[in-house]
Formats: sequence, structure tokens, C-alpha cells
Amino acid sequence: MTGGGDMTVINTDKWLHESMDNPVKMCERLEKNFTGVSSNEIYQHLVMHGMYQQPLDDGKELIKELQEKDTWETVQKAESRLRKKWGGPNIPIFIFPADQKNRDLSRNFNGKSGLAFVDKLFLFVSTTNTKKEIKALFTHEYNHTCRLKKYETEENDYVLLDSVILEGLAEAAVLEQLGDEYTAKWTTYYSDGELEKMWRRLIQPSRQLPKNHQRHQKLLYGVGFYPKMAGYAVGYYLVKKHMEKYKLTSKELLDIPSEEIAQIKE
Repeated sequence: MTGGGDMTVINTDKWLHESMDNPVKMCERLEKNFTGVSSNEIYQHLVMHGMYQQPLDDGKELIKELQEKDTWETVQKAESRLRKKWGGPNIPIFIFPADQKNRDLSRNFNGKSGLAFVDKLFLFVSTTNTKKEIKALFTHEYNHTCRLKKYETEENDYVLLDSVILEGLAEAAVLEQLGDEYTAKWTTYYSDGELEKMWRRLIQPSRQLPKNHQRHQKLLYGVGFYPKMAGYAVGYYLVKKHMEKYKLTSKELLDIPSEEIAQIKE
């Protein structure tokens, strides 16, 4: 499984075997995928988004288990299918073990997470994740990449509404591709009535908050006094409502402005 030709899932299992105990060194291989960022900064950024931290218990065993579960092949197949279906970009995909000591990751995301850029994608998975769960994770993250590519707002210029819709679109794509038993736990936290209130009281009034504003992330993840995963859950609610009302597929929404999906009449 190497990058090159049509294969986009990178052989990170080999990387892990070679530098498992030195993830910063392993991240040197990623420096060419980032501009002007050191391997240590890359490592810290990936850890912040759910990658394993040193030391990794039973690392060799863990990699073997992920290989035996066909993790890399599963993602490659899902990628080929969705790239065709959504007209998505051909980008490198890096798979690493998730941080199994992260309680929040286990609780809200079933021990898996990902990180999507317009030109690359990272998946952090656990040995407890089933193939379907890994497909769901990939579907969510690859949908982000497609949105980032097709929507004309630059990611650095995203405001809270863009982030909320980005997350909602990605999870609606999981629902569409795999059914609701594979959607994230946070999709079940609130009733439609509660979500409507959260939208009106919390998200809509703050919808123009820029990405670097501290309340942007707090509202998105529901940190502190905010309801847990508030922005994510509201985004999913808004996208689903829009899709049902206009009978649209997730692909048809990839380049639609966030205000239009949220039905904001300025």
C-alpha cells in the first residue's frame, strides 16, 4: 500500500515498525507534506487531534492487530469509492494508532479521530474499531477534504457557521453512506427541539466568530458551560433539515454556502 499511481493510503504501518518509540522522528517523514513546520510541531499537532503519545504500550502487537484487521485496505477501498462518487481529490492518507488513554476520545468518538486538510488526511484508530467504524471515520474526514476543496471560502477565513456546517455535512455523509448506527455518539445527545434552541440562542448569534476566537472552539465542541459537542450537533441538525427539505445528497451540498444550508435570511 504505497502512495503513487492511484494508491493514496500511505504505508504508515512500515513507518511505525521502524520508529514506533520515536514518533517525533517518524514525523520527519511528514515534513514534506507541511510547509515550514518541524517534525516536533507536527507531532504535537497530531497528538492534539487524537494520535497516540509516547510511550505506546505493546506497540508492535497493536500494529499487527491493525494489519490483521485490514485497516489500510479498508480505507483504500473506501477512498476509491468515495473519490469517484464525490469527485474528490487524490490526496495522501496517513493512518496511525489513536491515543487510547484519552478518555474524551473514547467517550465521544469511540476511540477514533481524524484530521483533514485540503491536501492530506490523517486517521487515528484503535484496535477495537470495526471496519464499518473505520469506514465511517474515513467518510467523515474525506467529506471535510471535499468541502475544503469545493467551497470557495478559505479554511483560515472560516467563521463559526462554516465550521458548524463543515461538521454537519461530514456526519450527514456518514448517515447517507453507512446508516445511523454508524453515526457519531454526539448525533444522539439532543432532541430536535433542544437543537433548535441551541441554534437560536448559542450558535446563530455567534455565527460570525472567526476561527482564532477562543469562543469559536468552545461553542463548536461545547466546552465549559456550553452543551457538549454543541456546534457539531447543531451542524448535523441544520444539514439534515436542509437535505430533507430539498431532497439533496451530501455531494450536492459540498459547494453550497453555509448561510444557505442554515437557511439564514440576511
